[in-house]
Amino acid sequence: MGKSKSIDLTEMKEQAIVVGIGKKNSDRELAFEYLDELELLADTAGAEVIEKIYQELAKPNASTVIGKGKVEEIKQTIYENNVSLVIFDDDLTPAQARNLEQILKVKIIDRSGLILDIFARNARSLEAKTQVELAQLEYFLPRLSGLWTHLSKQYSGVGTKGPGETQIETDRRLVRLRISHLKDKLKTIALQKEEQRKSRQKVPKFGLVGYTNAGKSTLMNAITDAGVFVEDRLFATLDTTVRSFNLPGGQEAILSDTVGFIRKLPTNLVASFRSTLAEAGYADVLMHVVDVSCPNFRSQMEVVENTLKTLKIFEKPIVRVFNKTDCFDTNSDDYYLLKSIQNDFPDAVFISAKERINLDKLLEVLSNAYNQNNRYFRFILPYTDMDKLSKIYGIGDILSREEIDEGILLEVSISERERSLFLNNFAKFFKE
Repeated sequence: MGKSKSIDLTEMKEQAIVVGIGKKNSDRELAFEYLDELELLADTAGAEVIEKIYQELAKPNASTVIGKGKVEEIKQTIYENNVSLVIFDDDLTPAQARNLEQILKVKIIDRSGLILDIFARNARSLEAKTQVELAQLEYFLPRLSGLWTHLSKQYSGVGTKGPGETQIETDRRLVRLRISHLKDKLKTIALQKEEQRKSRQKVPKFGLVGYTNAGKSTLMNAITDAGVFVEDRLFATLDTTVRSFNLPGGQEAILSDTVGFIRKLPTNLVASFRSTLAEAGYADVLMHVVDVSCPNFRSQMEVVENTLKTLKIFEKPIVRVFNKTDCFDTNSDDYYLLKSIQNDFPDAVFISAKERINLDKLLEVLSNAYNQNNRYFRFILPYTDMDKLSKIYGIGDILSREEIDEGILLEVSISERERSLFLNNFAKFFKE
């Protein structure tokens, strides 16, 4: 049997240009950082970026976002390099996208559209597919106008303008009906997930959060042997993964992974994925996984923290986990850079999920964080109040149970999140 012929995947990729716009005297380094990330997103979607273009403007051009000279520059680059796609780092209005397509004669998409495309490619579960479709429809709804204007441009007179407008309104009604249906579907899925969460409520719960491609899935596999798909690309996994593992001492715990965060994540995508992202909200302790090998890890950390605040799940114990320490060469200046970062973040745990370095230390820190976040109560539940026992099991962890003459002697561990609910219902049975 002869050797199989290798295929150069780069030959199959679309040629693309990425474009960034900044205000006068804005942070150019940050702007190019955004463009580098946009290039990674384009690669994930299957396009090869052949040029990055940046322009500073006092204010964006209402018609084409960028100036006329820059439009002509892009047009020339398209002609010379057989480019079929131009991607803008900021959202375009429907009119701007339409005008640029007419001038440049290629596909025009913005960052939100690109991220939605990546999510659509990677969605696997029913929930993820439903969330992506909802976000896409909400994104495209205001962009429906203009899709039928070719009728009035190619033809004139009776029977052109009217049918076009009618078709637009028909499409809008159908899209709105579909959006309503998908929202109802997600509510049903959310209720089902809530029931699943209740079934695992009596064990410590940890949640992984972090910037996309920080190594969360690799860490999930290292801790739980979950076999989660891992690829060195942005948004390689979208679906929430929940697996069990053991803390030091043998206590069973639950670890959940969620979709990664990113700068300028489309608002409608965050809204659609709220139920998936909310998985982190049910954790007793969060692990914020950081790619410490990334030069811009601090700004990525800020994005994650701001997203958590948006989701209102920031006020809980967070263990910072600096991943990919294996990328630092201990025989070079990299080693001193890593030491400097460790000095800046003394409470963080520095690991390599890929090489399984320092995972034992991480598990110890997680166990301590969970225990520090829990209150322990010892009290007697009278036999006359036995109907309340199931509720106690639903709220906390029963560490010990002993039947005595007065009732059932219970030792219970309650997370800070459930503490108020527990005290409101059972404070009369004990003294703190």
